[in-house]
Amino acid sequence: MSERPIPEGDDAVGPHAAEPTVAGATATSVEATAADANADGGGPVGPMHTAGRYEHRGGPLDVLKRYVLVTKPRIIELLLVTTVPAMVVAEQGWPSTWLVLATLIGGTLSAASANALNNHLDRDIDRRMRRTSARPTATDEIAPQGALILGLVLGVVGFAWLTLLVNLVAAALATGAILFYVFVYTLGLKRRSSQGVVIGGIAGCVPVLTGWAAVTGGDLADPRPWLLFAIMLWWQPPHFWALAMKYREDYAAAGLPMLPVTHGNEETTRQILFYSYLLLSIVLLYIAGAQAGWLFIVPSLVLTGLWLLLAHELRRAVDVRTAMRLFGFSTVWLALVFVAAAVDAAF
Repeated sequence: MSERPIPEGDDAVGPHAAEPTVAGATATSVEATAADANADGGGPVGPMHTAGRYEHRGGPLDVLKRYVLVTKPRIIELLLVTTVPAMVVAEQGWPSTWLVLATLIGGTLSAASANALNNHLDRDIDRRMRRTSARPTATDEIAPQGALILGLVLGVVGFAWLTLLVNLVAAALATGAILFYVFVYTLGLKRRSSQGVVIGGIAGCVPVLTGWAAVTGGDLADPRPWLLFAIMLWWQPPHFWALAMKYREDYAAAGLPMLPVTHGNEETTRQILFYSYLLLSIVLLYIAGAQAGWLFIVPSLVLTGLWLLLAHELRRAVDVRTAMRLFGFSTVWLALVFVAAAVDAAF
């Protein structure tokens, strides 16, 4: 799919475009989910955007809150909701509670590292987008070097934690996801290609492998973790493109080549429908490859059928309201499908 400017007319980006602009792991897009949930400081730009300078404003709790926001906690929740089910599938039951906690803590540190570094590197474009302009790194409520140091320290601590308390493979996977997210997605693709969501989404799928490696001692020869990885990989593009339709003018203002900006909403809905059927094919592959039982087959196929109905409705309507319905449902879909995989494996 070649890059091309959005066509003139009703589908064009501009002050008279049909969609309204507004102010919550990815990121790829896992990043957009947190923005929509207002988790990372989205909303109107406060007075600190012009008057404030770094951490000395406010008390210690205010400073701590800003640093927590830089790590995008809502995105971390989205990533970790796939880690525990992967561990249950690997164990064929509930693993050691201590192992689950150790893996989640290490995964949280690594994901927080990637998000802090992303906020540091993207502070220039965050200032140009309404939904991100109130992030602490965009408003100068946190010094650039503060977010950078936070990201680096969290990454090192996360690697050490997972190495010592889980295993080296899990630590290497989590740290590799940080490097991929920062160098391949943030620095390499995000500002250059509408396919950044597709390729950069790999980083958001790694927690599945990390959780599996934690249980198996690093053995990833089983096809099941890779099938769960693939489910999340193909879930991400339609999920984030649906949200990007709502924030199209925001992305255009920042010069980011998100698919609705470079190809328009018409093509975006076509791609969403295409990737939705790819997602169905991966679900079917998991059913066959994992020899899944009815506890996975029934809910996963029903949920995916509902997804496809929404994707077809969006293809016909090509509007933001329908896109946001698909976006909201897709988050629920991911959680329920992974829970179904865990329940099916355990029972």
